[in-house]
Amino acid sequence: MSSPEAPPPSYEESSRIVDDESDGGFQEFQFSERSVRMGFIKKVYAILTAQLICTIGIMCIFIFIQPVKEYARNNHWIMWVAFVVTIVCIIALACCPNVRRTSPTNFIFLAVFTICEGFLLGVISSSYDTDAVMMAAGITAVVAFGLTIFAFQTKWDFTMMGGILFVFLIVLLVFGIICLIIRNRYASIAYASLGALIFGFYLVFDTQLMLGGKHRYALSPEEYIFAALNLYLDIVNMFMMILSIIGLARG
Repeated sequence: MSSPEAPPPSYEESSRIVDDESDGGFQEFQFSERSVRMGFIKKVYAILTAQLICTIGIMCIFIFIQPVKEYARNNHWIMWVAFVVTIVCIIALACCPNVRRTSPTNFIFLAVFTICEGFLLGVISSSYDTDAVMMAAGITAVVAFGLTIFAFQTKWDFTMMGGILFVFLIVLLVFGIICLIIRNRYASIAYASLGALIFGFYLVFDTQLMLGGKHRYALSPEEYIFAALNLYLDIVNMFMMILSIIGLARG
């Protein structure tokens, strides 16, 4: 677990450091803060990469191995067990700071969550054509990479948009319930398109929370599990929306 970020010096201490050491002391403090943040970012992306590799590997088993695909289709109880375990792990990691900050408990919960999520995605992806899944994965990778670069480079601060994004998420949920009732293909395409857009914004939002710096809000360097979980969910949800769009368009 990374060490907590050092508190900034008071105004009087900063003035004394600048006067006595010609800015050297204050620059050293700034460098220390940046180094902690960079270590945090590297750790988050390392965990995220491991999650995505694990998920893709599990999905490939369901997509390319026919007996596994057929067994999953004929035994729905496995999918529901995986779904329940996924929800439990999300609640534990999101609502219990001691769980997500304590090693190795946090890694165990995250590993179980990732395996179950990969299983669910594998079952869902097996109902689509292989080329549609590959196309959705490729589009998701390009969009996620582009949005990540945008989040790193842009001067716009998306960390202040948490409330607005939450409202959009509620609207998406209500829209999804309506789509389940009316069963209209074009409404479902509109729902999936709106969902992909919202989770794209969430990816930028969560990336800037991780970056810190000049952004108004930032995650603590101790929250590397929480940050990786947020980015992973953004990418997975975006993939599901894009896959749904492709599947409906092929209709």
